[in-house]
Amino acid sequence: MSDARRALALAGQRLAEAGVPDPGRDARRLLAHVLGIAAERLSVEMPADLGDRAAAFDAAVTRRVAREPLSHITGSRLFWGRSFAVTADVLDPRPETEALVAHALEAPFARVLDLGTGSGCLLLTLLAERPQARGQGVDLSPAALAVAGRNRAALGLEDRAELTVSDWFGAVSGRFDLIVSNPPYITEAEMAGLSPEVLREPAMALSPGGDGLDSYRVIAAQAGAHLLPGGRLAVEIGWRQGAAVAALFAAAGLEQVAIHPDMDGRDRVVAARAPRGAGKDAKSA
Repeated sequence: MSDARRALALAGQRLAEAGVPDPGRDARRLLAHVLGIAAERLSVEMPADLGDRAAAFDAAVTRRVAREPLSHITGSRLFWGRSFAVTADVLDPRPETEALVAHALEAPFARVLDLGTGSGCLLLTLLAERPQARGQGVDLSPAALAVAGRNRAALGLEDRAELTVSDWFGAVSGRFDLIVSNPPYITEAEMAGLSPEVLREPAMALSPGGDGLDSYRVIAAQAGAHLLPGGRLAVEIGWRQGAAVAALFAAAGLEQVAIHPDMDGRDRVVAARAPRGAGKDAKSA
């Protein structure tokens, strides 16, 4: 069957039966991907007959029926208005993470560090928005950094973005006026309740186990040694973790600790500053 409109309707039905949220939207996005057009152009550019694209569309729908994330099938995800390459090796950039970008852009910065950079969406977006800035993204996964490297090249940021294999601050030197991170924060108990799509993403990028706070403990303990006096730290959090993460930052000697919401009004970002009168290190125990 190659009639495009009928194929689209049947695809939506298959996705609905598989329990895919918003099946009609995903069917349209998959068809647009196969046709090589923007999803919003589908209604005016969809051919009457899919021809040799019918098999590719059926294969894409079959992958989505198996609850493979849409971004893994299309190979990309929009974030802050830019397209980022996405694979199973990185966390899928999410709209709520844009709250962290928005906060980071509220003040100037010249040198930014992104801890657990994944696809590079945070680091590269910030550098694209601030053409005079330079930055470093670190990740424990070489496969994730390969994806970030593709995105760095696509955005023409090779000369301003350094990508390094590092276990948090392990391979980081120097100091920054901005450190950002979207670390793994899902608790061990919450992992079982995640959607099939999320569970296909790299586990190390989703959860540190336990209470979900281990990443913040490392960041709180070591950020002071890598921030310039008065430098900013901003991290994404799970919406119920604000008070706990804020307490960790305050206990580490960071100042002006504050919790900021996302567009849905949920706690999403915890931010702080290094003391302006700090010596070589902030308190880092």
